[in-house]
Amino acid sequence: MARPKGKKRAAEDPPAEAEAKAPAVRGRPRKSAKTEPKPPAARGRPKKSADTEPKPPKPEAEYFPEQRNLEDLWLSAFPIGTEWENIDKIKEFNWNFENLEKALEEGGKLYGKTVYLFGSTEPQLLDVNGESKIVLIPIVVAVDCPFPPSDKIGINSVQRENEEIVPMKAMKMAWLPYVPLEDRLSRIDSLKTKIFTLGCTQRRSALKHLKTERVKKFDYCMPYYMPLTPPEEEDDTVVNIMYPLEPPAVHYYSRRTGGVIITDRNF
Repeated sequence: MARPKGKKRAAEDPPAEAEAKAPAVRGRPRKSAKTEPKPPAARGRPKKSADTEPKPPKPEAEYFPEQRNLEDLWLSAFPIGTEWENIDKIKEFNWNFENLEKALEEGGKLYGKTVYLFGSTEPQLLDVNGESKIVLIPIVVAVDCPFPPSDKIGINSVQRENEEIVPMKAMKMAWLPYVPLEDRLSRIDSLKTKIFTLGCTQRRSALKHLKTERVKKFDYCMPYYMPLTPPEEEDDTVVNIMYPLEPPAVHYYSRRTGGVIITDRNF
């Protein structure tokens, strides 16, 4: 009998190589053992090292002393006869006029009296922080008088031959009521003050438009005392009020017209 045909013998496998090949790895290659692993990335804000300097302590709250009732009285008195370019130099130092304030407060010599104040300056050579410097020392003169001591201004200097006497209004000056700090929120019609200061409404920004002779007149101004005569009754019905603005604003409050305020803008 004939043998059935069998399947062909599969081809013999090739001889194995000396070194077997490593099987292929899918995905990312593995790192070798010699490679140092990187530290994991920190999430969020980096931590501060111990060597970081500590924050400076927060500054303590600064407390200002309570303002006195008449603390700015001396500033309200116009320094008559002082050059315009030197007026700001008066504020370089914190001058103290508590002796004047005590005299006008309860228990003082001038308490309850009608007082008119004007200012001036006196230059002195002083030692300031180890340096010699000319300092303008403010002076405040208080006149105890039941009515304005004068409504005139004298203009005189070494260069002038004669003294010139002019009304205060001609030099933009007037006696203005001073309102203490505790009364500045009161109604105008209830204003009862017996302290008046010399005020000037001349705008400093407008000086450059004036003639030199006109500007120099302010430097040569001085108080002029007239014979003490009581004013007419009509003057007692009008109160002048000046607001320290730039330019200054002067209001006239008339008791006779029922509290109508008229603004003077002729500066």
